[in-house]
Amino acid sequence: MSRPGTDAQPLRVAIIGAGPTGFYATDQLFRQPDVVVDVDLYDRVPTPFGLVRAGVAPDHQKIKAVTAAFDKVASHPRFRFFGGVELGRHLSVDDLRAHYHMIIYTTGAQTDRRMGITGEDLQRSHAATEFVAWYNGHPDYRDLTFDLSQERAAVVGVGNVAADVARILSRTPEELATTDIADYALEALSASRIREVYVLGRRGPAQAAFTNPEVRELGELAGADVNARADEVELDELTRQALERAPDRGTQKKVEILNDYAHRTPTGKPKRLIMRFLVSPVELRDDGHGAVGGMRLVKNRLYATATGTLQPKATDQFEELPVGLVFRSVGYRGVPLPGVPFNDDWGVILNEKGRVLDPQTKHPLVGQYTAGWIKRGPTGVIGTNKPDAVETVTGMLEDLARDIHLRPADPSPDTVERVVRDRQPQYLSYQDWQRLDELETRRGKETGRPRVKFTRVKDMLAALGRA
Repeated sequence: MSRPGTDAQPLRVAIIGAGPTGFYATDQLFRQPDVVVDVDLYDRVPTPFGLVRAGVAPDHQKIKAVTAAFDKVASHPRFRFFGGVELGRHLSVDDLRAHYHMIIYTTGAQTDRRMGITGEDLQRSHAATEFVAWYNGHPDYRDLTFDLSQERAAVVGVGNVAADVARILSRTPEELATTDIADYALEALSASRIREVYVLGRRGPAQAAFTNPEVRELGELAGADVNARADEVELDELTRQALERAPDRGTQKKVEILNDYAHRTPTGKPKRLIMRFLVSPVELRDDGHGAVGGMRLVKNRLYATATGTLQPKATDQFEELPVGLVFRSVGYRGVPLPGVPFNDDWGVILNEKGRVLDPQTKHPLVGQYTAGWIKRGPTGVIGTNKPDAVETVTGMLEDLARDIHLRPADPSPDTVERVVRDRQPQYLSYQDWQRLDELETRRGKETGRPRVKFTRVKDMLAALGRA
């Protein structure tokens, strides 16, 4: 049999996960001038774009504009989308091996790391990703509830997701009403009684992971005064020395912004957003009814590890924070896929430069690859996944040149479509998604919003006339 990649025998590739990395990998495959490629992109939810739709904050519409580039990729005649098709439920890895020459897993990091403290599983203690998916209208999370009758909330973590959660909690109903936030979330947040939001970082301001635009935006909220403690944003000696050895303008600017917050005078806005640093939660207090009634914090100081990294070390100073709602945003990890080797310690698929490895031999598994956060861990922003996908596709093409690929029993596009249709007759094509997109944006235009989302699968199917 001739090597795949020709008009007569295209290279058939299945990509599992229709977020940015899946589209970046698809784009890179289609850019190969000497290889003819068919790409079938699968996602367990009916709609594409992954975190761009379900993770990017609703008040960050400019970031979502990246989907225009993904639409262009999807217009390629050799592209197909199968939405609502789940690996391990509708298809197995063996099914994919029977119909494709190569498989790429691009499912991202879908869950939060835990804090590992007493009381973490109390009611009103939540993973930030659940709250984010809820207010963005993810079908799997739309029916969650968050007790917004509490007056004080804490967000543990100082990355961009933590900043998003704090900002959404602090927005006015009028600000939220101009976004594509889910209708039910807009209603709940408009009735919120939260008046104080704490953002807690275990290290100092210079080590905070949020970007300068994110932290600057916290100081521009219409209904919330932002504040920080001067003693916590002042640089410690070790950090000052590190910045002197390796000056970083971005970090210096971040510290300047936070110093400004520490010296701001409250203007009487209805909410307060308080930035805290060098503190770690050590316990969530039970209110006596199985819910969060407060948080115990320990004060930290920084020390230098053997590699020079500055890490926090607990002191003997503690304080009580009177919060009734907690969101943890202390890092994310991937979720294992059925039949795919996984490194549980790192929360990623077992791989080397994108080639999935056999857990026993540590040799690459023929025809199986990974890219994005499920490959390397949750680092970087959306665009960081583009070079990562390029690295994986480069490895695939190297293997193809050496005739290393799966030998599927039936690589026919029609055959695999029949299999999918038989097992998941309600799957959505990209044309179905484009129709939903048109309906959502039309509904948004009627109310002065970017879009009004469908958040139930049954409503999506009904809108397509397939209920």
